[in-house]
Amino acid sequence: MDEALNEIDRLIQQKNHSYIVTPNMDHIVMIEKDKAFRRVYRDATLVLTDGKPLLWISKILGEPIKEKVSGADLFPRMCNLAAKKHYKIFILGAAPGVAEQAARNLKKKNIGLQIAGVYSPPLGFENDKKEMVNILKKVNESKTDILAVALGSPKGEKTIYRIRNHICASLSISIGATIDFEAGKVKRAPRWMSNVGLEWLFRITQDPKRLIKRYWKDAISIIPIVLKYKGSKK
Repeated sequence: MDEALNEIDRLIQQKNHSYIVTPNMDHIVMIEKDKAFRRVYRDATLVLTDGKPLLWISKILGEPIKEKVSGADLFPRMCNLAAKKHYKIFILGAAPGVAEQAARNLKKKNIGLQIAGVYSPPLGFENDKKEMVNILKKVNESKTDILAVALGSPKGEKTIYRIRNHICASLSISIGATIDFEAGKVKRAPRWMSNVGLEWLFRITQDPKRLIKRYWKDAISIIPIVLKYKGSKK
C-alpha cells in the first residue's frame, strides 16, 4: 500500500495522463473475452490487486503478489494524500446524490481535501457525443489532478481509457463501489473478513440477487483460466 501511494504521488507530479486499474476475479474473467477491456488493462500505468483470491492464484502460478491493494482501501488513502499535497479530486459517476454525500464525508475525514467537482452522467452517456463533450468540459473546467470514476466495471475503466488524453487530470482511477462505501450507502465487510478473503461472502449478504450469480460464474470461469496460464509456464 505504501509503495502504491508513493507511486501515485509520483504519477500525479509527472502529469502524463496515467491511470490505475484494480483487478479482481471478475475482471480477470471479463478480460479473457473482452478485447477492449484487455487493451485497457494492457496499457494501464499501475495495476493493483483487488482481492485475496488473485493473491492465492498468483502463488499457484509461481509469481506471488506482495499484497492486496483494493480500491476501497486505496481511495481513502489517496484522499488523505490529496489533502496533504493539495491535489484536487473530481468524482465522476455514482447515483445522483451519492457522490455529493461521499464528498462531504471525505472532506470531514481529510481536512483541506479539495473535491473539484462531482457529476453523475445519465444512462447511455457513452453513446452520446454531446454528453461526452459535456463530461470533458466539466472535468477540465474543474482543473482536477485526480479523476475518480464510479461507473462500475468495465464501463469505468473503458471511460477512463477513452478520455484520458483529453482531460486535465494527471491520474485517473476506477473506484466502483468504493463511492457507495464512502457515502454510507453500502456497508463494507469487517476487516477480519477482508483479511482472510471472505469479503465476497459479506457482499453477497448485501446484494444476494445480483452477486450470488456473478460470484458463482466467476468461480467456475476462473478455473480454466488458471490452468491455461499454469500450462503456458511448463
